[in-house]
Amino acid sequence: MKYLYPLAFALFLVEPVFARHIIGGALTYECLGGGNYRFTLKMYRDCASSGADFDLNAPFSIYKEKPDGSYELIETVYRNVETPIIPLDPSESNPCVEVPANVCVEEGLYTFDYFFSDWPSTSSYHISYQRCCRNNTVANIETPGEVGATFTIELTAASQALCNNSPVYNTLPPIILCVNEPLVYDHSAFDAEGDQLIYEFCSPLLGGGLGGLNGNGESTACNGITPNPACPPPYEEASFVNPPYSPFNPMGGSPQLSIHPQTGLLKGTPNTLGQFSVAVCVKEYRNGQLLSVVRRDVQFNVLACDALVKADFVTPNMTVLGDDYFVNSCNRLTLPFVNLSLNNTPLDSLRWEFFINGDTTSFNQDNVTVNFPGPGSYEGQLIVNPGFQCNDTAKIFIDIYPEILADFGYDYDTCVAGPVSFFDKSAILGDGQIAGWTWQLEPGVVDSVQRNPVHVFEEAGIYSVTLEVWDEHGCKDDTTRTVVYQPVPGVIFVKPNDTISCAPATVFFNNKSSPLDGSYDIKWSFGDGGQGTDISPTHTYLETGTYDVRLEITSPIGCYTDTLFKALVQILEPPVAGFSYDPSIPSNLEPTVNFTEESQNAVFWEWHVDGQLVAQQPDFAYTFADTGLHEVRLVVVHPQKCLDTLVQIIDVVPRVTYYLPNAFTPNEDTTNDIFVGTGVTRGITDFSLSIWDRHGQKVFETNKVDEPWNGRVNNSGKLALNGLYVCVVNFTEPRGKPFSYRGYATLVR
Repeated sequence: MKYLYPLAFALFLVEPVFARHIIGGALTYECLGGGNYRFTLKMYRDCASSGADFDLNAPFSIYKEKPDGSYELIETVYRNVETPIIPLDPSESNPCVEVPANVCVEEGLYTFDYFFSDWPSTSSYHISYQRCCRNNTVANIETPGEVGATFTIELTAASQALCNNSPVYNTLPPIILCVNEPLVYDHSAFDAEGDQLIYEFCSPLLGGGLGGLNGNGESTACNGITPNPACPPPYEEASFVNPPYSPFNPMGGSPQLSIHPQTGLLKGTPNTLGQFSVAVCVKEYRNGQLLSVVRRDVQFNVLACDALVKADFVTPNMTVLGDDYFVNSCNRLTLPFVNLSLNNTPLDSLRWEFFINGDTTSFNQDNVTVNFPGPGSYEGQLIVNPGFQCNDTAKIFIDIYPEILADFGYDYDTCVAGPVSFFDKSAILGDGQIAGWTWQLEPGVVDSVQRNPVHVFEEAGIYSVTLEVWDEHGCKDDTTRTVVYQPVPGVIFVKPNDTISCAPATVFFNNKSSPLDGSYDIKWSFGDGGQGTDISPTHTYLETGTYDVRLEITSPIGCYTDTLFKALVQILEPPVAGFSYDPSIPSNLEPTVNFTEESQNAVFWEWHVDGQLVAQQPDFAYTFADTGLHEVRLVVVHPQKCLDTLVQIIDVVPRVTYYLPNAFTPNEDTTNDIFVGTGVTRGITDFSLSIWDRHGQKVFETNKVDEPWNGRVNNSGKLALNGLYVCVVNFTEPRGKPFSYRGYATLVR
């Protein structure tokens, strides 16, 4: 075991109150003869915490089992812990462990002799001591900080009859375990009479509690800190946190912690950090008869351990599995090995050994360079502190493989666009086979894993093509070559956005030929005398006619191709929108207008009035809802979808009419009793009507168009006389034209 434990790790994380310091113990006995026995309790405490010390006047209670199964308290014996207290060395079982300063474990011995007056008895005696509490950081049992332990042993009638001695465990329990490191610990016991011993996991026994604290019961009661007397059997077993723990799987692990029933050898690999209460029972048999059971209840502490002495190094292309180092070198015969070993002991030596063709080459220095004769498999090792107890060895397995060389060629028709064929020419300079290929044919894309791919480049250009090859051992090589791909297109493909249109027509010629880029020489002839050099040009045709279009392409390396597209573009006469309407001066008195289409080259019509679509036919009639200016738009469509638009502004004139009667009879017979004007008067402003008698006196006046004269002076005075009256009317028409009228009215009663 060679582990360094971090000083910062709190091994025993315990509360400083309630004497949470108990981490284990076992009670045994020795027969002195004649009914005299010596009892010994080995108890372990965490002295790094501020919990209580070992008890003074610790109460050991002796119970006798009665025939009815109950227990009679015979006596309680009080004993002090023996001095001096024994400090335990956590590294005693392994001197290569560096113990953190905050790790402290002590062993306290309680020993007393007792005489049994009715010895040998046909009944069992139970000797017990109870104490609270366990460390509350124990992970595998429930509420560990609230319960303690019972240290007890049964002095059976069979053991008394033989004056038998109980087994005694040989070694101290391991104080520190390393997570994910195999544990092998001899948990065996010694028996003076050589009786058969059987080992098994069992459950820790609980005892005591937090009673007596803060006025809650008595501290000496069964649930107290120190039960006095110790409570009688049977004793409660610890409740495990299940899953995953149980008395027979107290720590988990992979493999799980186990104990050999005959040898007491404890094995397993703990894989969980923390503290765990573990109990091991050794059963003593003679001639098949059970004589005693000694239970040792111990706290195991699992830490993350760093290596104290660790052989380690680095070299190129290395992987590590445990203590084995695997080096794969691809045609590199000289390898550097840089020592990274950890060695915190006073000893300071190391040795490199390499086994080459039956000979051993050794070095006694930190960093070495080793020359190997050629490809093959070799072994070696790095030993730190060879010949000393604290040492470590790193096994080295070296495989040197033959060199692999990547190479390829390619072939294609340089003048006519088509596929490019690539062929692998890679080789291994020795035994072995190429296992795989990766081609990067265009930037950023792994295009093929075939050995001999065929690739079509969509665009012309100068491409860097990379081939990477590897063998069955992972040795790799790559090479990059420049591929100039600038043939002319195999087929010239041009797609105009419009081939039949109306003059003037702007046509976009989308050149979809491939491969093609800006390095090519492009010449367009559009058929109307115009030319262009863009890859995809735009050209405007002003005159009607049918035009041939020619495209000529010359590649950067001089390859030439051309195509004449016969009658590719046809330009037609455009449509001309036109219309007339009647009446030519519509008004509110005549609001319905008939529109007559007079367009040329049109097959479809859309009429819009004031922005609203109102008809889709050649001629139509429309009634204007209001006077004023109105926009009438006619959109006509050519058979080839060419458009033309005509907009005219129609003025719907607001007209008024006003008529006065020439006589009225205000005799209250409900017929012709009032004098008032009639007509279309909407929009009239500044209206005035005045009526005068023959003497020049005004008898009535109003500024309201619809207010009548009732035949009285000012409509409220005396009755006007029969006769002829003069009427004067003035107003302003809707568009500001003044209107004046002078007439006569006859009043007859």
